[in-house]
Parts: sequence; C-alpha cells; structure tokens
Amino acid sequence: MEHQKSKRIRGVILTAAGLKRLQAAIESAEIQEKNGERFTQEELSERMKVSTKTISRLWSLTTGLDQRTLKFCFGAFNLDLRKEDYTCSDKSNDLNKSFEYIHALENQETVDIYSSEDYIVESERQTQKLIKNSTCYQPLAAVLKYPSGPVPLDSIYYIPRPPIEELAYREITQPGCVIHIKAPKEMGKTSLMFRVLARSKALGYRIVSLDINQVDVAILSNLDKFLRWLCKSASVQLNLEPNLDEYWDRETGSKVSCSLYFKNYLLESVETPVVLALNEVNRIFKCPELAQEFLSLLRSWHEEAQQEETWQKLRLVVTYSTESYIPLNLYQSPCNIGLPLQLPEFTHSQVEELAERHGLNWRQNNEAEQLMAMVGGHPALIRIALYYLCRQEVTLSELLQQAATEVGIYRTHLRRLLANLQENPILTEALEVLLSSESSIFLEPVVAHQLESMGLVKFHMDGITISRELYRIYFSKHLYNGRLRAIHSCNSTYKTFISSSS
Repeated sequence: MEHQKSKRIRGVILTAAGLKRLQAAIESAEIQEKNGERFTQEELSERMKVSTKTISRLWSLTTGLDQRTLKFCFGAFNLDLRKEDYTCSDKSNDLNKSFEYIHALENQETVDIYSSEDYIVESERQTQKLIKNSTCYQPLAAVLKYPSGPVPLDSIYYIPRPPIEELAYREITQPGCVIHIKAPKEMGKTSLMFRVLARSKALGYRIVSLDINQVDVAILSNLDKFLRWLCKSASVQLNLEPNLDEYWDRETGSKVSCSLYFKNYLLESVETPVVLALNEVNRIFKCPELAQEFLSLLRSWHEEAQQEETWQKLRLVVTYSTESYIPLNLYQSPCNIGLPLQLPEFTHSQVEELAERHGLNWRQNNEAEQLMAMVGGHPALIRIALYYLCRQEVTLSELLQQAATEVGIYRTHLRRLLANLQENPILTEALEVLLSSESSIFLEPVVAHQLESMGLVKFHMDGITISRELYRIYFSKHLYNGRLRAIHSCNSTYKTFISSSS
C-alpha cells in the first residue's frame, strides 16, 4: 500500500507546456505587482505554500512531485492545473528499480543500485527515509563511488544551492540569453550545467554540448581551425550535414564566416531554440589571441539577438574556472553580459543534509561544524570527507588531524594549488604576507582577485583572509619551508663558490 501511495504522490513533473504557462503567469504577476522585478525564491515559497526545496524540484523537471503540490503552485497564480501541464516523472521500469532498491535496503539486502545509468531516485521522501534508516548504511558504503567529476543527474548527492538553479532554469528560456557559470575548480560548475541542459532538453530545445578540453592544441592555436571545429561539431550534434565550405570565405574572415554559418545554416535549419554549452572555456584563456577573438564573437552574437529573431534561438551556457584568470578586455569578454552565476559554498544546513544522504546523522552533534571549521563549505572537499567517513575508513577526528598533511585525504587538491602558486612568485609572496598576518589585510587588487579566483582567500569589509583553515595550515608549512630550502640552497652554492675560489 505504501508502495502504491509513494508512486501516486511523487510521480509527476511539469511538461514544457505546463512550465511555460506557470512561468508566464509568474512573469505577469511580477509586472503587475513588482514593476517587473523578479520574485525571490522565498517569496514564491510563501505564495505557493510550499518549501523552497520543493520549488527547486519544480523547476528541475527531473524530480517528481505530487499532483496536489502542483495545484498549490498553479493556484497561487490563478491557474487551474490541466492534464497537459504535467506528466509521469519517470518510466515505470525506472520507478520499479527505485522501489526495489528501497525495499531491498529495508530487508538488509545488498543491491548494486549504481549498475544502471537509468537509476533515478523516485522521491525526496523515500530518499530521506532511506538515509535515516540505520539498515541502509552498509549497502550505501559498499557501493559508494569516490566523488570525482560532475555529479550525475540521477545522483542523490547533488545538493541544490538556491537560488542558483532557479535563476539558471528561468534564464535559459529567455531569447538570446547568455549564462556564464564561474567558480574555482571542483565547485560544481559542470554539475549545474548538466542540469541546465536537462531542463533545456525537457523544454524541447536542441542541445550542442562541447567540452573545450577535447580540442587539440593545434586547433586552439589557430582561430580559423577552432571556429571550423566549432561549426562542424555543432552540425554533428544537431544531426546536420557539415557544410562549411559553402559559407567559409577567406576575404570576409573566419569570424564572419562562422557567424553566417550559425545564423543562416544551423539556426535556420531548426525550429526550436538551440542551447550551445561550452564547458571549460578557461582552456581558451591560455591562448590570449584566440580568447580575445572568440569571446568577442560570442558577445556579438548576444548583441545581435537583441534585434535579430534568428539569433534569439541561440542560448549560450559558458562554464570556466576562475583559476585560469587573464586580464581580458572588459568589452570583449562575455563575462559581463547575460546572467553571471558565481557558485557559492555549501551552508551548514546543506552540509548536514549531504551527510544524511551518506547515511550519517550530523544534526544532533557538532560534526558539521568541525569539518567546516577545516574546509569551509567547499563542495568537493566536503564530499571527499563524507566518502571516507561513510566507508568507515577513518574517524572524523583522524581525518581532521591528517587533513593538511601529505598523508591526508586532500593531498592531491593541495598539491595542485601549491604547484599553481609556485608558477607565480608574486602570488606566493602575497599569500605568505597574508599567512603571517593575524587579521584581515589589503593586497593589491589584481593580486587579491587572482588569489580569490583560486579559492585561497575571501574578501571582507576590512580586507581579505585565508579562505579556510586547511590552506592556512598547509601553506604555512610548505611555502615557508620552500623559502628556507631556497635560501639554504643559495647559501650552499655560495659557500662552494668561495671554497673553490680560495
């Protein structure tokens, strides 16, 4: 009976038609009641009589809700819920897998739930029941994978960070929009992009998803080759025959040729909007000339969309790591157009929720505070810690004691940051000054911005500080020791020189 009830309650999501009706009603209310200013997530929550988490699930188009909740949401804006406004949240086969998993855990059976890529958690209620049940701890630990790379769409370990997801989901419906997702490495940029693309696909948009990491160095060193790669790759993903030679003209140049190809061939060949997602654009930053030319091209497309209907079909989603900072021309960079999304760290409650999803009850004691005192709310560092704690390979006390050492679980992360610092003596010296200070200090703005882009510092009203204790402990030892070794090496060389001279 409970099985049937759960399936009935958490079995529907919005259709594209339902989403458009609801968003149109919300936008109409915003114009009439707030002079066009958008409702905050909290305002929508109060008006719809549902939680902010429920609203995030509503916009995601991937997590099922009960029909009564949809009625609340629609009724808040004087809409009746129609049959065409919602559909079943998942295939019956996928739902059956979810329920089989839940019941297997309740019976203390071990099931390899991650063997199927189609696995989707059927509801947050069942998820919370699963992770709070002590019998589920061992099965989760047995199949838990090391957290590396983007969080899959069907993963229970993705924690929304309101209002980021909602802003992205709504922006992607705007003609000619640009969404740029930026943050230091391992903050969840690609995970968010996956969800924006899933939302776009549910709306019936065509998707072109390109990872700049897959582009050959030889192509990145040549603007013409790169733009031809872009056009051909987009053609393939749109199931169109590449037709570059007809549009490419040396006299007009690569950028004009590329623009004509996108506008007159790709966009004219499809009836629905096209979402062009460019992941890891920071790799282009290493080629300054290409970066300037290509980013100015993207900006021109966005500007054309303000008046050209064909260009309005194109929606851009750009992700890049802020660690690869370069001083791009302010007016050529796409970073100051469209919707910028700077991914924040997890809050205390989000860390507790993620711990629960790993089978750990952190809501009664101060485990979350202890871990966050060391690593803050950094998503990847939190997940790595929970992985080892869930598998009972280390206690929280042991983990924290070893965290900033060469045998700790964060050694790879710390070594990467150290290597990046060692490539830039100015940043190294600035960080050493900051480490030696007992309070906030002010640094030269560009240097401070670069350190923030690496995730090493945080800005405050009275200056900047080290962003997390993990970095303070690790770099206090390694940067200082490195300077001593360098001095010692110079002294040894000098003594050898003096000895040989005499």
